[in-house]
Amino acid sequence: MADTKRKPKPERPSVADDGLTRCPWPAGDALYLAYHDEEWGVPERDDRALFEKLALDSFQAGLSWITILRKRPAFRAGFDEFDPEKVARFTPAKVEALLQDSGIVRHRGKIEATIALAKVTLDLRDKGGLSKHLWSFVDGTPKQNAPRGPRDIPTQTPISEAISKDLKGRGANFVGPTIIYAFMQAVGMVNDHLATCHRCAACQALAKP
Repeated sequence: MADTKRKPKPERPSVADDGLTRCPWPAGDALYLAYHDEEWGVPERDDRALFEKLALDSFQAGLSWITILRKRPAFRAGFDEFDPEKVARFTPAKVEALLQDSGIVRHRGKIEATIALAKVTLDLRDKGGLSKHLWSFVDGTPKQNAPRGPRDIPTQTPISEAISKDLKGRGANFVGPTIIYAFMQAVGMVNDHLATCHRCAACQALAKP
């Protein structure tokens, strides 16, 4: 769930100036609030979008999600809009160029992990695609938790552990079970909006066939 596991978790939901009750983690940051209201928890089934989100979550390791969110435009520019076919063909020269790009997180291991993940994404096309593969771990249906407070939300689950193990077995890196669970929350594989959050019911409705 974003970066809440790296700082004390407020137990009460947040009520913004617009009168809407939200999960506490976006606080008052406008970019974070927009991400919470428009993206987080919405079921995503597009292969390219899932590749992008998983890659960015990998870059988040050791950092806060808001840091990555603020750098997302630069990441998209540097990684060719996260087109897996293009990223899979990145050369050592391209890696060196990205390491000079101050707009992104300059970490060789994570850059190379994104290239490896692009190759995994392409390999999964023979199995119906990245989306079909990942969603199969939840039988294609988002899990609805409606937690009462942040302490009710896990940082990893048996499903995130299984996905992590699967992706690592295919050659992916920086995809530990905690990163995978944050990814699952973000792309709507699990709905962890607090029960009192105005987005909880909205994401529940989006999960219906």
